[in-house]
Amino acid sequence: MLLPDRFLTYLKEYPDGADITHVSAVGGGSINRVYCLSSATNKYLLKLNSRITFPEMFACEVSGLRTIGDTNTIAVPAIIACDDFEDQSFLLLEWVETRRPTRKSSETLGRQLAAMHCCSSTDFGLDADNYMGSLIQSNKKHPTWSEFFIHERLMPMVKMAVDKGLLNAGDQQSFGILYSRLSGLFDEEPASLTHGDLWSGNYIIGADEKPRLIDPAIAYGHREFDMAMTTLFGGFSQEFYGAYNEALPLAEGWEQRLDLWNLYPLLVHLNLFGAGYLGQVRDCLQQYL
Repeated sequence: MLLPDRFLTYLKEYPDGADITHVSAVGGGSINRVYCLSSATNKYLLKLNSRITFPEMFACEVSGLRTIGDTNTIAVPAIIACDDFEDQSFLLLEWVETRRPTRKSSETLGRQLAAMHCCSSTDFGLDADNYMGSLIQSNKKHPTWSEFFIHERLMPMVKMAVDKGLLNAGDQQSFGILYSRLSGLFDEEPASLTHGDLWSGNYIIGADEKPRLIDPAIAYGHREFDMAMTTLFGGFSQEFYGAYNEALPLAEGWEQRLDLWNLYPLLVHLNLFGAGYLGQVRDCLQQYL
């Protein structure tokens, strides 16, 4: 077994716990160790990480999944358990058998994401901070998207990058110019519930063709932010965008603002993975100065 017997025994304390007969490792990125657990009747997805290094990370993930699930607009995997065991934190979810997206499932994803974006709030932000990747994400509330995006998204990442020597004084000055101009670059909309990290690896299509969102970094924000993230690394079809725009049309010029909103995830990648992302950050920034 890849996991100690004492841990597998501990999992039996949960209502859906079962005798695990097989454990296999699956890809989980650079933060978590991920496993498929099999019993005689069910399969589960287990995520493990250090509870000291990433405190409350899985609790934040659970909160995000439940918030999305409670909208009854788009599915998320069922949550079975979230707890600490010795020096590890763990999250146990249902295992979802997946398939490649089809035209039908892509259209469903677009319509259901639009429905989720209709879930609104009076403020931009969230009641609690959470994570974007392995970085703490500040969600202090603001009355406008421009204030929230500047103070809770761009400024913390720019400061971190400057402190790491990844951005210089000239870059910092350029971001200051952007801050002064940002409110004039788009039209404010009511705050929408956003996934917050909506790249192609954070949605799955079940064998039943039902879309599910995973690994959220939620906040109430501008829905163009989610749509911009879908374009950063590809993996979303034209059927997805067509169905979304039919259900909830995006504002005129939204495609010209993709790089603006993608400054945040690019800064996150710059801080996590280094100077390889510096050119993209600067190129995106220069478009709006």
